[in-house]
Amino acid sequence: MATSSVLPLHLPSCTRRATAVRASSAAAPPSPAAVATTTQSLEEAFGRKGLRFVADPAGGAPTAELSVRNGSSLHLRLGDGLVTSYRPKVYWKDDGCREVLHTVAGPSGGVKGGVGLVLNEVSSSGAGAGAQSSSLLDGAGWAVRDVDSDSFDAVQVELGCTKGKLDISYVVTLYTLSMATAVIVRNTGTKPVELTSAVLSHIKFDKRSGTAVEGLIGCPYCSHPPPAAGFGILSPAEAMQREEPGWFFGGPEEPRQGVWTVEEDHYTTLKKKVSRVYAVPPEERKKRIYSTAPSKFTTIDQYSGLGFRLVRMGFEDMYLCSPGGLYDKFGKDYFLCTGPASMLVPVVVNPGDEWRAAQVIEHDNL
Repeated sequence: MATSSVLPLHLPSCTRRATAVRASSAAAPPSPAAVATTTQSLEEAFGRKGLRFVADPAGGAPTAELSVRNGSSLHLRLGDGLVTSYRPKVYWKDDGCREVLHTVAGPSGGVKGGVGLVLNEVSSSGAGAGAQSSSLLDGAGWAVRDVDSDSFDAVQVELGCTKGKLDISYVVTLYTLSMATAVIVRNTGTKPVELTSAVLSHIKFDKRSGTAVEGLIGCPYCSHPPPAAGFGILSPAEAMQREEPGWFFGGPEEPRQGVWTVEEDHYTTLKKKVSRVYAVPPEERKKRIYSTAPSKFTTIDQYSGLGFRLVRMGFEDMYLCSPGGLYDKFGKDYFLCTGPASMLVPVVVNPGDEWRAAQVIEHDNL
C-alpha cells in the first residue's frame, strides 16, 4: 500500500542536480543519434538498480524504465512526463503482472493515453466564463533533476522545469503495489498565481459492460469537459458529445453542463458515455463548513476481477469520463479517463509559497 506522504522517498540535495540532462520535447521527435546521446548521459548520471534510461520503442523518445523487486514496472516518457505503461504484479501465477493503462498511437508516432499532468495558469480572477488559461507545460523542456530508490521496493524520478517565476517539479514513484505522481509548484515571484490542474489516467478494462467505480455515492457531480491535454485520447468536444441511448446501454439522461446532481448509486456503472466532475459545487465552498468530496474511489472490472484505488491529495475534484460507443475507435479495450483535479476553483499560490498535489493508483489484488 502506498504511504500517506506526497513524497514518500526523500530526494537528496546534491551536486548531481547541477548536471541535470534536459530531455527533448515529445512534440518534436529527436534524431536517433540525439536520443542515444541523451539516454547514455542520463544512464551515466542517474542509472541505478531498478532504473534505466532507454529510447521508447513506440516513438523513440528518451524514456525512464522503473522496476521493483516483485516485477512491477513503469515507463516514464521524459520529454513530456507521460507515463505510458504501468504493469503492477496482481497475480501469483506466471509473472503475475498486468498492464493497467490504455494507450493509442499518436499522430507523430508516439502514444496518447497513459497518465499525464495538466497544469494551467488562469489569467483572470475566478474560473468562470471570463477566465482564460494557458498551459504551463507546452514546450516545458523537462529536465531530470534527481532520482531516488531503496534498491528493492521503491524507485522515484523527479522531473523539473521553470516557467517564468514558477518552479515546477513532477515526481513519479513506483512501489510494489502502487504508483504515485506528484506535482510541486513554487512561486518565486512577487505576485499570486492562480492555477488549474489535473492528473489524468487512462485505465484499461476488459469489456464495456463490466466497467464501474465504487466510492462516489452521495457526492455531487455535474457534466463537465476534461481539461485539454495533448496526451488525451478523447478531446473535450468528443467527451461532451451526447450519445444516443441504445437498447442495451440505456439509462437516465446525463445532466446538462452546470446542472448539479448527487450520485445515488453505490456502484457507478460506466457502460454509457459520460464526462463528469465529482466535487463540492463552488457556491458550497463559500460556506464556513461544508463536506468535501471523497478522497478516493475504486475501479471495478467485472471480467478481470481486478480493482484499483485512485487516491487524490491536494486536489479538490475528481474527473471521470467513459467513452461509451466511441471506445472502439481507439482499439478493442474499453477504458476510463479519470483522476484528481482542481478544475472548478483555481488554486492560489502566493509569493514564496508552494502548492503540492498528488495521485496514487494502488491495489490489493494479490
